[in-house]
Amino acid sequence: MAVLGSGSGGNATILECGKTRLLLDAGLSAKQLTVRMEAIGVDPASLTGVLLTHEHSDHTRGLDVLLRKRRIPVYANAMTREALQWGMKSEVLWKVFNTGQDFVLNGMTIHPFPIPHDAAEPVGFTLQQGITKFGLVTDVGYVTQAMRMHLRESQALFVEANYDEVLLEADTKRPWATKQRIASRHGHLSNSQAGELIADVGCERLAHVVLGHLSGDCNSPSVASDTVSELLTDGGLTEVQVLCANQKEPTAWLEFGESNRVALLEKLSGNLSQQEMF
Repeated sequence: MAVLGSGSGGNATILECGKTRLLLDAGLSAKQLTVRMEAIGVDPASLTGVLLTHEHSDHTRGLDVLLRKRRIPVYANAMTREALQWGMKSEVLWKVFNTGQDFVLNGMTIHPFPIPHDAAEPVGFTLQQGITKFGLVTDVGYVTQAMRMHLRESQALFVEANYDEVLLEADTKRPWATKQRIASRHGHLSNSQAGELIADVGCERLAHVVLGHLSGDCNSPSVASDTVSELLTDGGLTEVQVLCANQKEPTAWLEFGESNRVALLEKLSGNLSQQEMF
């Protein structure tokens, strides 16, 4: 997986497994989506589909233009499609799923589950091929038991860590009502809320955590990663790589799955030669 960009200015993530290549949200401009995909070696025309978490513009901004010359299926639930379709000029190949119900795409099982946010029908996703599992939750007001249940056993997670509580409280740019909305049960997750969630659902198979949707004013990569890493360490998860996605450029590819885990264990046990290790 690789995050093309994440923040209030736009969100998009690429997930690749075998010949399946999915774009999760399309909140950057179509030009930036194309430029950033090409920067990590992805031809936009090769996308198997686009999955949408919800209809807000920072998750869908580039979708219409991206689809004008490309026939890429768009997977969304009924309320998200309804919120978007009247403003779309492109002919969209909608694939409507039911929130809470699995569907299968090229052998990959995708589970969209409900999350609390001020959108029409927002969802998080788990995507699983065999025993390899990825989970994504962004724009979440508070952690639910359903989120905990669905994200368990993941080898990689993308979780929003929008704000630091102290920095949000001290922020002078936002009116009180806006700060209340951000911290409300239909707003966003704080660093500590994200860290507690990851520590709760994490297991020995969890290799990578990417934190996203960081506020430019009320958070920073160092504050977010330090807060989450400390909570993971307290929970006994000392080998998890914690990274922060940003708004300006894509992350590098993060590889995970059972084959990667086996290779890592072999390296650690000394079963590979020095030449093979490097």
